[in-house]
Amino acid sequence: MMKMKLFLALILLNIGTITAQEKLEVFFDFDKYEINVVANQKIVDWIGVSKNIEVQKIYGFCDWKGTNHYNDTLSWKRVRSVYDFLKDRNVKIKSDYESKGFGKDFEQSKVQSENRKVMVVYEIIKEIRPKTKEAILLEELGEALKTSKAGDIIKVKDIYFYNNSAKLLPKSKPILYELLCVMEDNPKLKIEVQGHICCQMIEGQYDVSTARARAVCVFLVQNGINRKRISFKGFGSTRPIHPIPEKSEQEEEDNRRVEIMILEK
Repeated sequence: MMKMKLFLALILLNIGTITAQEKLEVFFDFDKYEINVVANQKIVDWIGVSKNIEVQKIYGFCDWKGTNHYNDTLSWKRVRSVYDFLKDRNVKIKSDYESKGFGKDFEQSKVQSENRKVMVVYEIIKEIRPKTKEAILLEELGEALKTSKAGDIIKVKDIYFYNNSAKLLPKSKPILYELLCVMEDNPKLKIEVQGHICCQMIEGQYDVSTARARAVCVFLVQNGINRKRISFKGFGSTRPIHPIPEKSEQEEEDNRRVEIMILEK
């Protein structure tokens, strides 16, 4: 009996010290396993304010009155009542949740009404959100620059400019700051920023590829990167990925790009 009480005490102690878990306690009338009005409202209120939860354990308890066998059975019935109540209201319960009827074999409170209870142990499940397109692009750029070698050319996606202009659009900032971070983390890295345009068969007045490459360099220098580590060059439409004239907007987008050539690492 002493070993059993010690085991039960350790279980209850663990419940209180597991920070990743929360608990809800509801209380029962004397010698009853049906959920009373007060317990009903408490559980309903808890369900209403609890989001992304999963029940891990349901434990039942009784006061000291009655035989061990009777109290064990009563505590199990209380567990079942709460389980059914939660299932009926679509509360998520772990498939292999732990249930236990302790009867009166636990450290009893001097207030007998506090011993007639069920304890629901639950976890708040952290929602794992899918990575955004921007986050994926940032990771791709960072990894490509870190694993590249001299002579490699890396396309920098999602750098946008105003139409026929070298002025950067605000939505280009995330990828530019990622490039800045990579330059800061790799002080020996030297690069050439290369600009390309689409659609034009020959060079003309709308060739802003050099100015756009320079705009990227200016951003990096203004944010603390040594000018000697960066150069820029515009290629106009002389190095298209797809033949000009392009057959679709996607081909135009592919040709209209900014690339980074690794000069030194």
